[in-house]
Amino acid sequence: MNVVGAIEGDEAATHVDVLIVGAGISGIGSAYHLQEQCPWASYAVLEMKDTFGGTWDTHKYPGVRSDSDLYTFGYRFKPWVGAPIASAEEILKYMGEVIDENGIGEHIRYGHQITSCAYSRDTGLWTVAATRLDDRAELTFTCNFLWMCQGYYDHENPYVPPEWEAKGLGDFKGDFVHAQNWVPDYDFSGKRVLVIGSGATAATVVPAFAEKAAHVTMLQRSPTYFFCSENKNELADRLREIGVDEPTVHRIVRQQIMYDQDQLTRRCQDEPEVVFEELKELVRAFTGKPDFEFEPHFTPKYRVWQQRLAFCPEGDVFKAAVAGKLTVVTDTIDRFTETGVRTSSGEEIQADLIVACTGFNLLVMGGIPFTVDGDAVDWADTVTYRGMMFTGVPNMAWVMGYFRASWTLRVDMMGDFVCGLLNHMRDRGVDRVEVQMRPEDEGMDILPWIESENFNPGYLMRGLDAMPRRGDKAEWRHNQDYWREREEIPAIAYDAPEFAYSGDRPIGTSRREEEVAA
Repeated sequence: MNVVGAIEGDEAATHVDVLIVGAGISGIGSAYHLQEQCPWASYAVLEMKDTFGGTWDTHKYPGVRSDSDLYTFGYRFKPWVGAPIASAEEILKYMGEVIDENGIGEHIRYGHQITSCAYSRDTGLWTVAATRLDDRAELTFTCNFLWMCQGYYDHENPYVPPEWEAKGLGDFKGDFVHAQNWVPDYDFSGKRVLVIGSGATAATVVPAFAEKAAHVTMLQRSPTYFFCSENKNELADRLREIGVDEPTVHRIVRQQIMYDQDQLTRRCQDEPEVVFEELKELVRAFTGKPDFEFEPHFTPKYRVWQQRLAFCPEGDVFKAAVAGKLTVVTDTIDRFTETGVRTSSGEEIQADLIVACTGFNLLVMGGIPFTVDGDAVDWADTVTYRGMMFTGVPNMAWVMGYFRASWTLRVDMMGDFVCGLLNHMRDRGVDRVEVQMRPEDEGMDILPWIESENFNPGYLMRGLDAMPRRGDKAEWRHNQDYWREREEIPAIAYDAPEFAYSGDRPIGTSRREEEVAA
């Protein structure tokens, strides 16, 4: 792939105005917005993998699918025309179309692993060191602005509870794999499969395993809430039936879904018991079992939406349980045995294959070492500006999406914000922006990234100390509330006192070319 900008041989520094890190759902969406809204900006996308897709390429376990509807998980600029819940293959096809239709591919460099990012206020540049994985060549890139779209978890090393080794994991004589490391051609036909975990990944693999396995057992420490629904959108189908064009269908259906999600989120806070009863009724309807028993395996201990609500298309998890293909055990692990697991209550679970659906490890900024003016950046010492920028780190934005709404809603909204900021800098004739505390922020409480009572999945709680901090004011936190941010973020005034600008030339002026000439 080619990169826009001056390239002088493989080992020479390559300069672009904006460097996007990651070719997943965030990076591709950000590249589109940059092209559309900042046509003056040269850019490149660095991607460690040998293809696009990010999460959707990493995860290859059986049945892998979205747990958000594609009318909102899809980009606002490209209509989604399939079923609301889509397979990874369908999502990758959609992303590939975005790349091809908009000429984004020529800007992507695959197989480039970033090893460090260093910003200098003297030069106004980020210097990004990377290793080209096919030949181990060490390359250097420079840019004015760094757009981090690499996600928030470790794609290489999933989370396996460290105490499992002491509990005899090595004694198990069958096959063991974490879902994130699944080998696609593994044949589980006729095997006794033990799935450990009960979140969105478990909800995906359990129905897929149940199709061909001898039996599936799901061992969970605590239950999860499930939302059962048909995998279709009646409004979309009706609009198509009467001849409405796809862009209009996409826009209207997105609006309907976001309204419904907003109502559900608020109801989960105001009347969680009522919402839970409604979730139960959906289970009963899809299974045809009005006496379906929810205690103890399907009654969580936390409030609805304190953790992600697992989508269950057609009630497939519960149908597997009713059909006798799935057994759910709510307990903890005493130890692993040669033939499976013994629980703390003494139950023996026999298995030929154990699949850990125990989540992932949080990895802030991809674990890349950052420096500013030679000083190492500890993200836990920074304070976030709306979950997008960070004190003490100039000319950088990080895409962190939503947990209760589709991730991509924030990709689109941040695309508008970052491009607006870049255009404002160009209009002002400056090439550096930093976020800073205002006089009214003096003495503000500095707190962890998010309140545990707001959202508390295990991966976030385990890695919270490594995350940037938040303040107690709206500007200094990522509140996870799309319905509030969709009003607040477009209304941001780029000349507000939290933005500090400097530099003496418009961003987009090639400082690198001047350095080479000198």
